[in-house]
Amino acid sequence: MMSLTKLAPRIGRVRYGILAMLFAVTVINYADRATLSLAGPAMMKQFGLSPVSLGIVFSAFAWTYMLGQVPGGWLLDRYGSKMVYFASIMVWSLFTLLQGGMELVAATAVVPVLFTLRALVGLAEAPSFPANSRIVAAWFPTAERGTASAIFNSAQYFATALFAPIMGTVVTLLGWPSVFYVTGAFGAVLGLLWLVIIYDPADHPRVGLAELSHIQGGGALVEIGETSPGEPTETWTQVKQLMSSRMFLGICIGQYCISVLTYFFLTWFPVYLVQQRGMSILNAGFVASIPALCGFAGGVLGGLASDWLFRRGMSLTWARKLPIVAGLLMSTAMIACNYVDTQWLIVAIMAVAFLGKGIGALGWAVVSDIAPRPLIGLCGGIFNMFGNVSGITTPIVIGLLVQSSGSFDGALIFVGANAVVAVLSYVLIVGDIKRLEV
Repeated sequence: MMSLTKLAPRIGRVRYGILAMLFAVTVINYADRATLSLAGPAMMKQFGLSPVSLGIVFSAFAWTYMLGQVPGGWLLDRYGSKMVYFASIMVWSLFTLLQGGMELVAATAVVPVLFTLRALVGLAEAPSFPANSRIVAAWFPTAERGTASAIFNSAQYFATALFAPIMGTVVTLLGWPSVFYVTGAFGAVLGLLWLVIIYDPADHPRVGLAELSHIQGGGALVEIGETSPGEPTETWTQVKQLMSSRMFLGICIGQYCISVLTYFFLTWFPVYLVQQRGMSILNAGFVASIPALCGFAGGVLGGLASDWLFRRGMSLTWARKLPIVAGLLMSTAMIACNYVDTQWLIVAIMAVAFLGKGIGALGWAVVSDIAPRPLIGLCGGIFNMFGNVSGITTPIVIGLLVQSSGSFDGALIFVGANAVVAVLSYVLIVGDIKRLEV
């Protein structure tokens, strides 16, 4: 007699293909952000840029990226993830490509023009992570959401691991403008693939009833659809309601501090390797990939551990908080680099720090867990706005610290201290993690 197990319909895996596309788009998203960090040393030399000037240019992305979060989240909730994200990818790829033409700009105009182009990339990328969170909330049940969110978030590390050596080689062999041309063109191609692959769960041509029942029965918000029903709501009233939640405010503070580590790695880390540790641009590109790979592994490990703890009966609150706290405490190891001079040991310490940072980067899973059902895009936008304020402050603060002291020692202490503040926020402020109602 055929067993009931054999008669049961097989749960499909279409959702993993959706996740793979989110991962690929996030990789190129972060590669575009990191282009300037690899081209930065050569551009400083060619255009005579000071550390403060480069820090200001580094911050340009975050100004508009931060300011675009709430409007970007509203656009996603109103018009759907697929087309808003497609437009975002194509526009940010265009402005990345245009940065390769900086050699045509007069030397006195390099800083303002480059600042403007970086700002436009930031504005175009604003809907990206709220859209990732929105799509994961629609496609993945609660017991799989930590892993899914960790995978798309860990793409930031994989982007550096993959593209840092490539971009370092391109800068060395072809010159710094080529790195902007390569990443811009790659992003445009990926944008076209996005249109073919991404669908809402109920509309996907390959999703089966068994998989749809699995994700919906497990808590996925498939009913949010591609657009929010009804008339436009009072967005700023909803913002005030969200910000009145102690839990949500604590998560946002934590994300700001965690993002300090992210922006150090995306902006100043290769410059640190070249200027303070005496590496060539080519070597710095390859060396930067080692901590990045550890960050990627940590990101996946943190998500898997969180979901494993939840499936084993731990509360959602502690299943999310334990990896966050443990990982961020590990990331403070980077301060030890101030007390060693051996290059391989410095790389090893940074690898441990970014392994921990990856484990602790579960904020987007938490957002998917707590966001009100009709406001996932808006909630993700506010959360990401807080995180990316650090993209403004971190490059400038580090630039000032380096220029005033001639060393990165204070900068590493500054970054490590933010990891400690993030831990305190999750432990003392956040409280129970549960879905908000507005």
